[in-house]
Amino acid sequence: MNPPAPDTPVWTRYVAIGDSFTEGMSDADPVRPDAYVGWADRLAHHLDAVAEREHLPFGYANLAVRGRKLDDVVGPQLEAALTMTPNLVSMVGGGNDLLRPSVDLDGLASRLEEAVVQLRQSGADVLLATPTDTRDAGLFKALRGRHAVHSANIFTIAQRHGCHVLNLWGMAALRDWRMWAEDRIHLTTEGHRRVALAALTALGHDTDVTDWTTPLPPVPRAARAAELREHAAWARTHAAPWVQRRLRGESSGDRVNPKRPSLAHFRDPEDEPAHRALVDG
Repeated sequence: MNPPAPDTPVWTRYVAIGDSFTEGMSDADPVRPDAYVGWADRLAHHLDAVAEREHLPFGYANLAVRGRKLDDVVGPQLEAALTMTPNLVSMVGGGNDLLRPSVDLDGLASRLEEAVVQLRQSGADVLLATPTDTRDAGLFKALRGRHAVHSANIFTIAQRHGCHVLNLWGMAALRDWRMWAEDRIHLTTEGHRRVALAALTALGHDTDVTDWTTPLPPVPRAARAAELREHAAWARTHAAPWVQRRLRGESSGDRVNPKRPSLAHFRDPEDEPAHRALVDG
């Protein structure tokens, strides 16, 4: 990663709020059991490196919890984030709302914009993210219209209030099923790595764009047959339990707490090799 442009802010207090996408699910933490890294942690490592070059302290909190809908993201999570006086907040929510049988897209946009106004009035810069393009996502292709409208709303909100946008819709590489974990909902480690670099680019930093935009090599015919078998296994292993939780009114995050609930400099000297791997890898 090259040094930022002269007019690019050096953020020192970054708070991430959202759902399982920002919690980092399916990007297993190699050190902490039953925990995840994810794109936001990886982005924090990049921003930490930038702050370190400027001899500035850096703090990071991640309040995202799997299964949470937008009301939680722009409610309790936002309130907690504001108490930390951040100068950068990534706010990615609404994905679980979009999965419901019916959803008020205008209502989602209105609540998201109100939260953006609060953050901008507090002095924080804001990073929003669009949904992905589900054109090639099998059963999830039916969500494409909702994702498109929500993406348009996010770009409109960002334009009105001077926000940065992580354009997941435009990341063609994410339309490859190999970027997604077995549950077909969460990204693999490689997917999270690429999204972190896309986020860093959206914040105005220079990155190797070909690294995170270039699609994976074509899939051999044998792999395509394996993909079909995995789709069938997914329906039994992941889709059915998800439907059952919805019917019971439960969420996968009902008994999960934020993984990084307070603003802290999360890198110790002993973690330097892991830090360098996340920044350089």
